[in-house]
Amino acid sequence: MIPRPHIDWFALAPVNSLLAASALALLCAVLAPARSRKAVTATLSALGYATALGFAVALYVKSAHGHGVVVDAFRRDRLAELTAIIVAGSGILAAGVSYRERWREDHIGEYYALLAAAGGGMVFFVGANNLLTLFLALEWFSICLYILCAIDRDRLSGLEAALKYLIIGGFGSAVLLFGAALVYGATGAIDFPGIAAAGQAHDALLLFGLAMIIAGLAFKASAAPFHMWTPDVYEGAPTPVTAFFSVAPKIAAIALFVRFLVEPFGGLLVEWRQVIVFLSVASMVLGAVAAIAQTNIKRLMAYSSIGHVGYALIGLAAATPAGIRGVLVYMAIYLFMNLGTWAVILCMRQQGQMLEGIADLSGLGRTQPGLALALGIFMFALAGIPPTAGFFGKLYVFLAAIDAHLIGLAVIGVVTSVVGAFYYLRIVKVMYFDEPAAPFEPMPGLLKAILGVSGLLVLLLGIVPGPLIAAAETAAKSLF
Repeated sequence: MIPRPHIDWFALAPVNSLLAASALALLCAVLAPARSRKAVTATLSALGYATALGFAVALYVKSAHGHGVVVDAFRRDRLAELTAIIVAGSGILAAGVSYRERWREDHIGEYYALLAAAGGGMVFFVGANNLLTLFLALEWFSICLYILCAIDRDRLSGLEAALKYLIIGGFGSAVLLFGAALVYGATGAIDFPGIAAAGQAHDALLLFGLAMIIAGLAFKASAAPFHMWTPDVYEGAPTPVTAFFSVAPKIAAIALFVRFLVEPFGGLLVEWRQVIVFLSVASMVLGAVAAIAQTNIKRLMAYSSIGHVGYALIGLAAATPAGIRGVLVYMAIYLFMNLGTWAVILCMRQQGQMLEGIADLSGLGRTQPGLALALGIFMFALAGIPPTAGFFGKLYVFLAAIDAHLIGLAVIGVVTSVVGAFYYLRIVKVMYFDEPAAPFEPMPGLLKAILGVSGLLVLLLGIVPGPLIAAAETAAKSLF
């Protein structure tokens, strides 16, 4: 008789909290009165993320030494917990920025249920400790994202974007799965410790499988040249969905990138570092150059996100505790400056219609100075201009690259940052120096609160970055 494995339910609490919130939101979509359905399901989704955040913080404090869960298929350590904290924070903010959206009545419950379910998949994904768990968790949250992209059936651009995302995402998953099969064939193991113990011989089958898994993860992180779905999906999907897309899946993919390459494949650093350097350079250059010509702010933010993935990959290419610390600091800061920007974009509404043109921001500094100030702070942060937190995010990954003797990569990062600053500062110029366009509708109180919190944290983490750096350093050391 096969013994039942011991299950550490506390370690799985963040995932289970989000699954419970998703299930309750689905029930309330059917049982709650129509007039209160939106408030109830949004509250459940936000509470699910808040509960997951609380459990993740408790586990971070407790997980001084990492341990396996469910026959070591899932790993709890400070890297997984810190990433879960960032994902849960993005989910809370995403639920908040989504609340203003005028969903159809038959979409509301499903939207918030899928939002919570996707977060559960991402929290499970960042703790994956074998190839099977990695793939199942990836498909878990990917399927939720495909549906979220097409949640508004009346929006033809959203349906088109969802179809593109489904086809390209399915292709990326297939590449990753085939790569996992090759790695298993080369090592005879699917668990990360088993792959590491099998030796790091320069076997062609193993290297080819590793390259395919890296390509599959690069699809999910939208790193160039696997970025082709990103601009169309960002533009076509409903804006609250795009806001969530722009943060949570990227954070989860980058964190899994870190775990997968450093733990089982640390002995092949020389081989995979070349690939990561290429992905980083391609992403930074594409993000800096392609965004210049954009007139649609959602497409501009899509290329911006590709560039920021490139900066985060600089720390991974360094493959040192300082480099991984830089990655985690960068992604935590990216959460607030990016979701804050999307909260402003959600305020670009006139007569019930969403506006997406950069020209629609003309003269915002005179018509709505508070909104313009918030967007200005986020633009300076995304450009990496001090004293905002965005400057320190880039500083730490650049310093890690220099310490790892990747000076050329750091130089390319600095140059692309200067180029990228052009289109961020262009938005500031449009807001403060162009003739005013028609004002937007007044901001609701919830969006004001999100903008205030995000802007304050972007400034505060730039002035007092110590606690975040200490937490990221502790999480990074759990891999080495």
